[in-house]
Amino acid sequence: MKSVFDATTQNEIIERIQSLSPESKALWGKMNIYQMVKHCTLCEDMYLGTHIVKRVLIGRLFGRLILKQVLKDEKPFAKNSPTSKQLTSSAESGNLEAQKSEWIHRIKQYQNYHNPNFVHPFFGPLTKEQIGFLDYKHIDHHLRQFGA
Repeated sequence: MKSVFDATTQNEIIERIQSLSPESKALWGKMNIYQMVKHCTLCEDMYLGTHIVKRVLIGRLFGRLILKQVLKDEKPFAKNSPTSKQLTSSAESGNLEAQKSEWIHRIKQYQNYHNPNFVHPFFGPLTKEQIGFLDYKHIDHHLRQFGA
């Protein structure tokens, strides 16, 4: 399974992010291109430990069980999966190129990752390996959402 901690996978992700443009349209979901890139940047901040998102009750109840299902294979995330309000942008537009650069900068920070006490808001405490797989699946989900 691909991981954000793998240099080759990081390069693939960066190329796919760079292919996004203002003309990129969602194949599903409610976010526009800017909102998706901003959302993904906020998610990277969460994994990197600079944006703390509180646990949700349903995650405390079922998160570990669902995590096992999510990480058991390379199957992509389902379309129209719910998103935490703490990881969304209400801004309809902004400087897409600047936001893409911010996202790419976060991806490169995984080369020196250190957040041993990370707790996902739904899945709970994760190992570095689980973070790598889960974050890649999330990134891939949104890049596929916009045809990248």
